[in-house]
Amino acid sequence: MNSLLTKTTGGIGCAILALPLLAAAIIAALLGGLSPNKYARMDIPAHLLALYQRAAPECPGLHWTILAAIGKVETDHSRDPTMISSAGAVGPMQFLPSTFKMYAYPVPPGGKNPPTPWDPVNAVYAAARLLCANGAKNGQNLRRAIWHYNHSDSYVNRVLAIADGYDSAAPTPNKPAAKAVAFARTHLGAPYVWGGDGPAEGGFDCSGLTKAAYASAGITLPRVAQDQFRHGPRVQRDAPLLSGDLLFFGTSAEHITHVALYIGSRRAIDAPRPGAVVREGPADTDSASFQGATRPAVRKGRQ
Repeated sequence: MNSLLTKTTGGIGCAILALPLLAAAIIAALLGGLSPNKYARMDIPAHLLALYQRAAPECPGLHWTILAAIGKVETDHSRDPTMISSAGAVGPMQFLPSTFKMYAYPVPPGGKNPPTPWDPVNAVYAAARLLCANGAKNGQNLRRAIWHYNHSDSYVNRVLAIADGYDSAAPTPNKPAAKAVAFARTHLGAPYVWGGDGPAEGGFDCSGLTKAAYASAGITLPRVAQDQFRHGPRVQRDAPLLSGDLLFFGTSAEHITHVALYIGSRRAIDAPRPGAVVREGPADTDSASFQGATRPAVRKGRQ
């Protein structure tokens, strides 16, 4: 069982207040993202699955799978026999009582009043607010937000992996794609270097990162983003993205200027620009500059 050991401050996300539970559930379905896959429906008790979806819009841009993954890691969706950690964190989302008080209000629809970290409704909404205060709002810095829940990079990676496993649009990636994503994760924070292919050059540029990520999986990509886009194979516009897909941006399909590596849950890793570092952030596939995606992992064996 993991413990919430930090005390954080920050604003509270957009609460859904004074709505009937059914109406809140409908809004959550519209704002909380894609529907759960078969594994999520089997693993998460129905009342908690609905609660995670209902609470996610409390933090604009937060996907319900993140709340569900934290609930899984912390108490296996309330299946832990005591739900009390050695550090004194309690309840289904493992809050220290002092931290819970900072995010307990306003009392959400259906929550106990006064709120308590033992109540699932109170706890899940408080978790959404804590994540929002620490970077999850509009996908500003989801990794940082999860890290504040439990100060461990391995915890963050575990939560993100479970979240991807719950998402109907994120089937388990094949081995090459998983290796490429793992490589990119290990180089978060590396400097942006124009023409950089890795540590030997001091860092990466955008296409250098994606090329190196897939090279770690035994797949050879062209060096520049435009050629990587042409290399394909293309993902159809109406098809769901998979972890490991490459996302391309530019003024047109013939003028690609940037590439990022999709990692699931509408998140991507990229090397953005001079002066920056390799980062994780929103996939931005709704932006006007998004030109499409490719799936290099399916080419393995034909390189």
